[in-house]
Amino acid sequence: MGAESINPLPGVQGGTSVAMAYANPLEKKAAKASSSLKVTLVALDCLFLGLQPVLVHLSKNAEGKYSFNPVSVNFLTELAKTIFALITLLVLGTGRPGTPMYLSLRSFVVDAHHNRLLVVPALLYAINNYLKFAMQLFFRPTTTKMLGNLKIFTIALLMRLVMKRSFNVIQWEALFLLVAGITVNQLARSCSGALEEALPPLLPAALCTLGTVTVPSAASVYNEFALKKHMDTSVHLQNFFLYFYGMLFNLVAVLVVMAWKGQGVAELFAGQSAVTLLLIVNNAAQGILSSFFYKFADTILKKYSSTIATIFTALMSWALFAHELTVNFIIGVSIVFISMHQFFSFGDKSGKGAPGGPGAPGVGGERPPQRLVYSPSLDHVALAASNGVYARDGKAVFIPSTGAGEGGAGSGPGPSNLGMSPGDSLMRPLLPR
Repeated sequence: MGAESINPLPGVQGGTSVAMAYANPLEKKAAKASSSLKVTLVALDCLFLGLQPVLVHLSKNAEGKYSFNPVSVNFLTELAKTIFALITLLVLGTGRPGTPMYLSLRSFVVDAHHNRLLVVPALLYAINNYLKFAMQLFFRPTTTKMLGNLKIFTIALLMRLVMKRSFNVIQWEALFLLVAGITVNQLARSCSGALEEALPPLLPAALCTLGTVTVPSAASVYNEFALKKHMDTSVHLQNFFLYFYGMLFNLVAVLVVMAWKGQGVAELFAGQSAVTLLLIVNNAAQGILSSFFYKFADTILKKYSSTIATIFTALMSWALFAHELTVNFIIGVSIVFISMHQFFSFGDKSGKGAPGGPGAPGVGGERPPQRLVYSPSLDHVALAASNGVYARDGKAVFIPSTGAGEGGAGSGPGPSNLGMSPGDSLMRPLLPR
């Protein structure tokens, strides 16, 4: 959509654009609200992710094993998230016209079909839940968190394939720095001890690590794809079906374990404690928070925020379990944070000749200084969150707002299709609905 065909703002005569004096306060308010949302997401993510491996470690008995069945904990976690999502829908509504899905079986089936893509990440998350417990059998909490950071490199590759996300050379170098930082942390442990002592757990530990890196990465990227494909759908409704599908998969796992071991319900759910309850609540909070990351931010920011939780995890492990904070760990974490700074300081820039790139038309035939674009996948958010209002070259522009629909990311008149560039900014904050 070119500048000549832009629809006027409601209430503005002649289709003239709003003056820049009116645009700047809105831009500042939008940027402040968006930044506050992201800071809150990152802070909560650090808290929940930092506590998770510590709680898992505390839940093991004196023999280093779990007194409870991980299958039961995973099912209770998904059940807790489903109940929370349902209560949220009862309070805030589904955001869709017609009879709510919790009052009509027909509406439930229609909404379930609309959110059918969420079945894939729900299945992958169910598999990953068991990998989390398996990782604790081979690695300490700090090491587990550092190995988990390897997922960001896998995520970058998957985002390029699935989300068509592109990264510049500096960003790829930042990701390689991330891998280097993780490797430095592992050098001391891999070099200590005899080779014979390292061989027995090598294969299961390697397979577990491979699964931990690939399975949740695929789940996260596809989850972001599914959530952003339907930006017009309430995140709370999407959360409900994501957790509902996950609960069904974990219920199948519960039934399989009961049939295989010949256990009853009481036996399967035995061994629970106060720490186990905290673990369930923490895991549920992580899942709920992740959906807001994928819907209103992106997977890259989510995984980079996880690296910050490494320090919190290390300090908790040092205080509770007397685990040593080695020089390798300190150097490794330093490299990881340098990588994070480099990745977000040198984000994607518009290419020459692309909309918004050098030579693109602007006021007076000149383009203002280019801004960095941290997440091209946020194009989905722009139109839905702003109700079609964004700033182009300091002027407010109105675009008819439509949902993403079944066609996906490229089907609707998203900001990319409308010629939005790094010089364009939203006029309203990106807040969940």
